[in-house]
Amino acid sequence: MSHRICGFTLVEAVIALAVLSLLVGAAVPAWSGALESAHSTSAKAALVDTLTRSISHAAVAGSEVVLCPGTVADGCRDTIDWSGGWIAYADIDGNRERGPYETLLQAQPPLSGKAHLRSTAGRTHVVFQPNGGNAGSNITFTLCDGRGAARATTLVLANDGRLRAGTPTPAAAEACVQPM
Repeated sequence: MSHRICGFTLVEAVIALAVLSLLVGAAVPAWSGALESAHSTSAKAALVDTLTRSISHAAVAGSEVVLCPGTVADGCRDTIDWSGGWIAYADIDGNRERGPYETLLQAQPPLSGKAHLRSTAGRTHVVFQPNGGNAGSNITFTLCDGRGAARATTLVLANDGRLRAGTPTPAAAEACVQPM
């Protein structure tokens, strides 16, 4: 009588481990890229939502609305880095500082993952007029994430409130991925 021994050899186990390593090695970067893309898309949607709400409120309420990087607790920060979150509020007294009686329209928490959002140099806040336009020059928001400068995008807000997507300059895209 012969007995059959079931199992696998050490060579078979090493080959199976090598194939599994190759599969995991290919899947991890793809998963990381998809996750960063999701963070970036979420940040873009949040910014568009805040811009739309701000423009709408300014036009309907007939008051100025300020949008700036910052938090409810700390107020506006004097920076072009919006990655730490932003707030939008009705600026009833026109002093560009949120008072306790001024309506908070939206508070966006810090961006997820390695997503970064930067505005045009010198544009640390946006003031929407009662006509729905914004005071000052156009503002360009550059959005990037952990996938690198080549995947950066822009949102350009014109003075009349129109918003369009674009491609950043190589220098703006590179600056976006650098920590501030």
